[in-house]
Amino acid sequence: MASKLSIPAKPKSLALNIGLNGVSAAAYSGWDGPLAACEFDANDMAAIAKSKGMKATVLLTKKATRANLLAGMHSAAKALKSGDFFLLTYSGHGGQMPDTNGDEPDGKDETWCLYDGQLLDDELYFELSKFAAGVRILVLSDSCHSGSVTREIAPPPPPPGQRVKLMPAAVAMRVYAEHKAFYDKLQAEVAAAARKAAVVDPDAALAQVGAAAQAAALVGRFNPAVVLISGCQDNQTSMDGDHNGAFTEQLLKVWNHGAFTGNHGSFHAHIRAALPVSQSPNLFVLGKAANFLAQTPFTV
Repeated sequence: MASKLSIPAKPKSLALNIGLNGVSAAAYSGWDGPLAACEFDANDMAAIAKSKGMKATVLLTKKATRANLLAGMHSAAKALKSGDFFLLTYSGHGGQMPDTNGDEPDGKDETWCLYDGQLLDDELYFELSKFAAGVRILVLSDSCHSGSVTREIAPPPPPPGQRVKLMPAAVAMRVYAEHKAFYDKLQAEVAAAARKAAVVDPDAALAQVGAAAQAAALVGRFNPAVVLISGCQDNQTSMDGDHNGAFTEQLLKVWNHGAFTGNHGSFHAHIRAALPVSQSPNLFVLGKAANFLAQTPFTV
């Protein structure tokens, strides 16, 4: 009796969409970081995810805590296997703090400003490294300090009357000073865990190669395939808006309800072309991402 042909299982897909229109003043030295469009950004990204059949989790402002974000990433890492897809989007303030574990050439760690505390770039990369080999991960970050490694140049002033997704440097230093023990311990723990897992730090790799798109060549132990498209270079600012952030607004226009059919590189180029020179989105990859990079964004 002839056996029936097995139908390949459809890849599993999950999304975690984060948007903060403010942060807890208690965690940020009295600064509450008001923004207007970040919750819209998160909901719009979740709508794209759902249109592609993904199960989307949305964390808005007070729900966008460190614990909830990390729990969402841990859950996704456990659930997904080779060939599956994870979409991680963030819209909110970006920040920086002194690097204490020596992994940053410029002495600064980038952060996402979550409601009750910052998430370090070291943490983000380490959590991404826990995903299984072959998982495809698309990260979209609409915040300041979201590019690659050029961090020494002060960002230019924003256009008059516009809000930037940037925690002011003076606030950042006050926050770090008040919570120094927590953030220093966090950096030490992440560095120790990364060494134990033999994970190459992406920032160190990027600094060595000089061109972010070549990072995968040096991050050989980074198991998943990651494409990150950010709102701006690290020496620029991402602008907030009334309904969407500038980066997300142009992303949605380029995506055009799914009419876009190019690959990730073309997607990035079209978004970048639509924004002013003062905000130039960046793209880099981690892991063996060549095939993923050639796919149309949000392809499950």
